[in-house]
Amino acid sequence: MAHKSRPKPLSIKDIARLADVSHSTVSRALCNSPLLNRRTVERIQRIARESGYRASAIARGLVTQKTKTIGVVVTSIADPFVSEVVSGIEQAANDHGYAVFLANSYADPDREVKVVHSFAERRVEGIVVTASRVGTTYLQILSELQVPIVLINNQRRGQFVHSVMIENVEASRQATHHLISLGHTRIAYLGDRCGYQSDTERLTGYRRALEQAALPFLPELVVHGDGKPAGGEQAMATLLGLPQAPTGVFCYNDMSALGALRCVHENGLRVPGDISLIGFDDLFFASYTQPPLTTVRQPRQRMGLLAMEILLKLMSGGDSADTIKVPAELIVRESSAPRRI
Repeated sequence: MAHKSRPKPLSIKDIARLADVSHSTVSRALCNSPLLNRRTVERIQRIARESGYRASAIARGLVTQKTKTIGVVVTSIADPFVSEVVSGIEQAANDHGYAVFLANSYADPDREVKVVHSFAERRVEGIVVTASRVGTTYLQILSELQVPIVLINNQRRGQFVHSVMIENVEASRQATHHLISLGHTRIAYLGDRCGYQSDTERLTGYRRALEQAALPFLPELVVHGDGKPAGGEQAMATLLGLPQAPTGVFCYNDMSALGALRCVHENGLRVPGDISLIGFDDLFFASYTQPPLTTVRQPRQRMGLLAMEILLKLMSGGDSADTIKVPAELIVRESSAPRRI
């Protein structure tokens, strides 16, 4: 049995022929142009509706100079942090009729800038960048591209005009204080050696908690991995090699904590029996580790929503807060426990 061919969608040319007007008149009528007589506009729009005409977003963009598209730059779509952030962005974008283009920067500043320029060339109306390695450089890029840009968890030191940031210092202070409240006095910070702003702020929060508890800051208890499990494993091995190992470790992120957890187990020690561990992010696997990981939860989807809300205001010509600081939440699970005496 032969399949029926699908009917060809109507074009503006078809509507022009049915209405007995020019193509340009149809284009103007479908965009509610004030240059046309109102009765003509309503007649052409009625013909289009009754004929089942659906405007092409591309064609409409050529007329209105609006593409209804947003560009989103992420470090990598494989990063477990990214999916919920993008979900929040897409939710807000779709609610307002915007499509989302996604591209990876792979944490490479040069690539990040190239992707942003590429998005601008594609005439996106706004751009969101997660974990930017360029940061304040966008102040110069903004004047060049004339496209609103919002950063999420900017990793470059210094303020950027529009950004959404987790409250790193206070969240890290709370995490470290949690270990102190469990009786730990020898607490390490396992950071990220890449020099990101978030690492500096989390170290600051760690030091603040020690200071508030009148505990000394010991440089040998600060080690750095690379934000990934392998780096966390190596940094943890350094801590275990000290003459006196820490009894509590606050990690830069959950990925580092995952490597640290493995290192502790492979050295015949137990978490939390010998060492209590805390991560940061509350990624999907945090509740499935053995033991389940105490960590700081970033409201990733909400951060994506907030970034998109800022962008929508900027694209409509409105003003928005310079930087939104989002509070985090300490999620206490089984990897932290009172220090054994």
